[in-house]
Amino acid sequence: PPFPKIKKIIRENTFTVLEVECLIRLFHSLVERANVRLNNFGLDRNAFRAILHSVFGMTDDMLMNRVFFAFDKDNDNCINAKEWVKGLSVFLRGTFEEKLKFCFEVYYLNGDGYISQEEIFDMLKNSLHQQSSEEETDEGIRELVDITLKKMDYDNDGKISFADFEKAVKEDKLLLEVFGPCLPEAKVECQQLKLVKGTF
Repeated sequence: PPFPKIKKIIRENTFTVLEVECLIRLFHSLVERANVRLNNFGLDRNAFRAILHSVFGMTDDMLMNRVFFAFDKDNDNCINAKEWVKGLSVFLRGTFEEKLKFCFEVYYLNGDGYISQEEIFDMLKNSLHQQSSEEETDEGIRELVDITLKKMDYDNDGKISFADFEKAVKEDKLLLEVFGPCLPEAKVECQQLKLVKGTF
């Protein structure tokens, strides 16, 4: 029978007992491979970013950092086994509502619960390839910020609240990752679910 801690983790996630056990074994293996210091039992930001890149194909540094903070619920700069399983539960099997909340949490960069004009600018600038001068690029991004706010800022307060984000995404599901990819692609998701089921 699973340990009491595993039972609690199972109740809070969408995985079976076997899947949680596989994920926890995988977590411990990744921690060992990352050579994380023994007094800091878990995945630090660099180790986690390496996993996001190699396993999930993520490449955007800013968004990988934000995904790390979305997983790190206790804000100790280290992802423990419970945070790992909970985060992967949303990542791989999350409901639309869970993914909506996760993406919003990734996108509000300063932790104030709103996506500001400056945050939108930074995320768009980070994700767009610069093909012209910096000044022209910045002007184009400012125009995109204005268009985004017109589309998503329903209460016209100059920032996007969760209610604004939720309403916009429910009207157009393509807006879920409007500021950059922070969820695994469907094909990667499918491959990782096979891994979780112990068929690796």
